[in-house]
Amino acid sequence: MTEAAAPRRLAGRVAVVTGASRGFGAAAAVAIASEGAHLILVARTVGGLEQTDDAVRRAGGTATLVPLDLKEGERIDQLGAALHGRFGKLDMLVAAAGALGSLTPVGHIRPEQWADVMAVNLTANWRLIRSLDPLLRLSDAGRAVFVSCAEATGREAYWAGYAVSKGGLETLVRLYAAELGNTAVRANIFDPGAMRTGLRAAAFPGEDPASVPDPAEAALGMLPLLMPDYPHQGQRIVFS
Repeated sequence: MTEAAAPRRLAGRVAVVTGASRGFGAAAAVAIASEGAHLILVARTVGGLEQTDDAVRRAGGTATLVPLDLKEGERIDQLGAALHGRFGKLDMLVAAAGALGSLTPVGHIRPEQWADVMAVNLTANWRLIRSLDPLLRLSDAGRAVFVSCAEATGREAYWAGYAVSKGGLETLVRLYAAELGNTAVRANIFDPGAMRTGLRAAAFPGEDPASVPDPAEAALGMLPLLMPDYPHQGQRIVFS
């Protein structure tokens, strides 16, 4: 007799993943797909989305591709209505998109650089909550995970734009979690730690990529936060 396949714990559920064309977002999409969920993959680049879609299919999953620049706030607003019309609910949101901005003294940051990093790392996540919260509340166990990092503590010189945006994101998520009250929705912050991504390569150009873990490891570490039985609210979970 052949051994029965393990049950897929997220079968029949629907997940939105932003930043899904590469890095942690792509790894998260594959990890979720391996548990049976249908993916809504959101990113700017169609080519990157198609590559992630191929990986999702290899993991035995299915996906809907949504090319969307998160700086286009009105399109985020439209996303919730479109998903409601097709799926009637949303079970999971993984907000993994991020922009590094410029690593430079505070006084040297150009206004357009500041605006771009705030738009992607902070404002887009507020608009995602605004658009998708009603759908998460229609799930029997809505789960929202927002990806942050150690720089959110604001202790590293020259990281002002990125650190302020991530610090603001963490405050936003804690407040959102506090407002969820007795609903079935759980919102938490996930810090995946150092990962082999394009963003990290831009921040640390002299680093040997082989010395940094693959984002797939952290993506698997995030999966428990998305499970219907995950009980915690408003936490900051650091993967190690």
